[in-house]
Amino acid sequence: MPPQINVSEYTYDLPDERIAKFPLEDRSASKLLFYNKGTIEHLRFKSIPSLLPENTSLYFNNTKVIPARLAFQKYTGALIEIFLLQPILPSPVISVAMEARSPVVWKCMIGNAKRWKEGVLERNIELEGATLKVEVKRLGTNEVQLSWNKSAARFVDVVDAIGKTPLPPYLHREAIENDKKTYQTVYSKKDGAVAAPTAGLHFTGEVIQQLRDKGVATNFLTLHVSAGTFQPIKTATAEEHAMHSEQIIIKRENLEQLLTPGRFNVAVGTTSMRTLESTYWYGTMLGRNSVAEFKIPKLLPYEQQASLPSPKESIMNILNRMDALGVDELTGTTEIFIFPGYQFRVVNGLITNFHQPNSTLILLVAAFIGDDWRKVYNEALASDYRFLSYGDSSLLIPWK
Repeated sequence: MPPQINVSEYTYDLPDERIAKFPLEDRSASKLLFYNKGTIEHLRFKSIPSLLPENTSLYFNNTKVIPARLAFQKYTGALIEIFLLQPILPSPVISVAMEARSPVVWKCMIGNAKRWKEGVLERNIELEGATLKVEVKRLGTNEVQLSWNKSAARFVDVVDAIGKTPLPPYLHREAIENDKKTYQTVYSKKDGAVAAPTAGLHFTGEVIQQLRDKGVATNFLTLHVSAGTFQPIKTATAEEHAMHSEQIIIKRENLEQLLTPGRFNVAVGTTSMRTLESTYWYGTMLGRNSVAEFKIPKLLPYEQQASLPSPKESIMNILNRMDALGVDELTGTTEIFIFPGYQFRVVNGLITNFHQPNSTLILLVAAFIGDDWRKVYNEALASDYRFLSYGDSSLLIPWK
């Protein structure tokens, strides 16, 4: 059984004025709290190349935030907002769904849903010099069908033209045009996230180049961040929490880098950490069943395991699976829930922002650096750090 985690012990008081409502003009000018085996230094993010050893392998999440908030108006004047969550048709695979042509079906959250029980809503948009009519039809409680009258247009292009940036609810403000750029990492590539992997927002092209010049290996994997990342824990114990599922993509080059001897693996963000640790557990599943589905249950790491493979053995199992399928990347889903008691298999260091109280991400940080998580957060509060998505950063290196 997983350890009994009392969620009430993993919260703190976060005044609203400490939440960064807007980003800094210079991404890398944010503060950086460097926690190194119990000691704390206060620096600027642009100094991070000097803090990482030359044998570091950095793992970035290259998901790209889509403008997932779509507004439509009924003939009565009622405003209906559709928040895209995950694709259903023509494919649940996000990379396929983003390239789809009309029509598509998505699972959504629907704002003002009581005012729209049936009927088709329409909206005209300009796309590639032409006027496009977009129609949306409600199929069920939380499913909608979107269609448009230009079959050559891709879904990703339609969403870019019609949607708004899905800012976190705790910012309590409407998205502005500049958010399309600032709520996106400079290396974002794979369309499909509805929230940014915010640890990466501090990186600039210049900082990344400085890291490479030093010899740091930069690697890119994908976890499409879902709205569930903002879901607070409302249960008394962690294991009762309904953990959200997110789609991940791992590539052969990621695995080969993990097999490189003597590397110090640093996850850029909790999403990269969840992807890397999920990779280990998928390899363990393949060790028992060579055709196991790439789907990581939330409490798999806490189940009694008779004999677990080494990280190397686990990664080799995945490479063997890729060889058998004749592919260089695999797409799966993970619900992995990392909380105190979790034993890290892959990640040695973590770059991350400061997270909401009573959240799964606070538990992840506590799992990584132990009880010192409170020391880190108290220091950040006392030193006027900016919190949450547009806030400041930390580099965490635990004792182990």
